[in-house]
Amino acid sequence: MNNYELMVIFTPVLSDDDFKASQKKYTDFIKSIGGEIVHENPWGLKSLAYPIQKKTTGLYWVMEYKAPSNLNEQLKIQLLRDDNVLRHMFTVLDKYAVEYNNKKRSGVPTGTEKVEG
Repeated sequence: MNNYELMVIFTPVLSDDDFKASQKKYTDFIKSIGGEIVHENPWGLKSLAYPIQKKTTGLYWVMEYKAPSNLNEQLKIQLLRDDNVLRHMFTVLDKYAVEYNNKKRSGVPTGTEKVEG
């Protein structure tokens, strides 16, 4: 099983319940294929760097998961079929990225924090 990170930008017109239902749909899909959810982080409404489908904001959602390598292709098909998804991006995490994410979640200093002074 490989480690992956998925970032999805949903359309900003989704209600809070629809946003949560969309997240649940994809987490359930990953679990049903044999994957394991490591961490979810809904960022909420953020401005886009450039308009996508004439929208200037989007609902961001980031998820870290472990899954067999063939799962991403199946998940990509599901994401492309969904009209609520503006963009998505898969990232393969190496052992250093996994270690960094674990440290960041647990509050251990990673060396990349801003120093106030």
